[in-house]
Amino acid sequence: MTDQTRPLRVAIVGAGPAGIYAADALMKSDHNVSGPGVSIDLFERMPAPFGLIRYGVAPDHPRIKGIITALHKVLDKPQVRLLGNIDYGTDIDLPTLRRFYDAVIFSTGANADRELKIPGIDLDGSYGAADFVSWYDGHPDVPRTWPLDAKKVAVLGVGNVALDVARVLAKTGDELLPTEIPANVYEGLKANKAVEVHVFGRRGPAQAKFTPLELRELDHSPNIEVIVAPEDIDYDEGSEKARRESKQVDMVANTLQDWAIRDQGDRPHKLFLHFFESPHEVLGENGKVVGLRTERTELDGTGNVTGTGKYTDWDVQAVYRAVGYLSQNIADLPFDELAGTIPNEAGRVLNNDGTPFPSTYVTGWIKRGPVGLIGHTKGDANETVANLLADAPSFAGAEEPAEDAVTSFLESKNIPFTTWDGWYRLDAHERSLGEPQGRERVKVVEREDMLRASEPDKI
Repeated sequence: MTDQTRPLRVAIVGAGPAGIYAADALMKSDHNVSGPGVSIDLFERMPAPFGLIRYGVAPDHPRIKGIITALHKVLDKPQVRLLGNIDYGTDIDLPTLRRFYDAVIFSTGANADRELKIPGIDLDGSYGAADFVSWYDGHPDVPRTWPLDAKKVAVLGVGNVALDVARVLAKTGDELLPTEIPANVYEGLKANKAVEVHVFGRRGPAQAKFTPLELRELDHSPNIEVIVAPEDIDYDEGSEKARRESKQVDMVANTLQDWAIRDQGDRPHKLFLHFFESPHEVLGENGKVVGLRTERTELDGTGNVTGTGKYTDWDVQAVYRAVGYLSQNIADLPFDELAGTIPNEAGRVLNNDGTPFPSTYVTGWIKRGPVGLIGHTKGDANETVANLLADAPSFAGAEEPAEDAVTSFLESKNIPFTTWDGWYRLDAHERSLGEPQGRERVKVVEREDMLRASEPDKI
């Protein structure tokens, strides 16, 4: 940058935890504290901020949603602006961002389901977990209804998303009513016919990706009987090593062991956790799911498994795959389709030939893939921001760095963008909807309704 006297202008695309943590790291940097400062704009596709926390965490997880309190403090800082309801690739692109900013960080996360290539996966009644999560979290861009006619349901995967999906399917609508779920989700869950939910993992208890607290929460519902078969509790040398090396793995294994040896209770909905069952085929009739075929597996000594050639057909009428999220291609940037990430080195975006992509960075799941917990994105952000600041002296610099230049551009395109002040208005509106029912809030679903509550002068 030729002008070292003005604040460093940084655009962050994606106002979820990863993007907000990056903003926080920028504000805590020496460049901001003792240098000319930073000026940060967070661009968000949704009218509201917080990304995964608002649209990816189950509504009955207020503890995780409490992270919003910490994120609030970051967005309250004067160096940060929220510019919401702006779709990157449609409303704004990378060449335009370069006009107004010295550097751009992408933190767009992952919102699609990773494929599971087995026969029958495309049958009617076979769903991706990400779509279901978006529905029950009141995402404005998904249908308002969800088919919940199946009495017996399979969930494929043994991570926290699989647990969320299984728990929401197994609970009653009334049990979830005290949360922030909107009316359409409550009506859908109230009519849910599921009384059996089967969760399948191809490996053993020591390889499950649950976190201990999430797993134990399954057993807190008065309506859900959690069942683990004793024959599914098995460990080889690799599994025992994993337990010794990780307290979390050991805690998960101990919880599953306790459930396997206890007497079965009489709670009305049954949630089965099956291990060593690898999904082989979704069975169908007349284009609809009528069952799931799995192959029994066994440990090979290293913690991995091999197939035994023994198959079981399970009577289910719906299948949800929760085998991982996948980021989607981003306009103007190189993309690794297999990994679902933007090629980078420690957050610095790389061209396909390995050369640096100028003044462009990534953090969060688009950087490293959809693994780890929300807190892990802090380390990502710190690494990315450190490299951005190291590169800052060589930046070409924004052509129009004034803060009002970008807002004038958006206004010229008649884009009804939302702001941080607008979030406070939407937040107050959602809380007012919940108050008569004794609920903390009721989430607004429709995009137009969100805009009307947050930025009434722009509608």
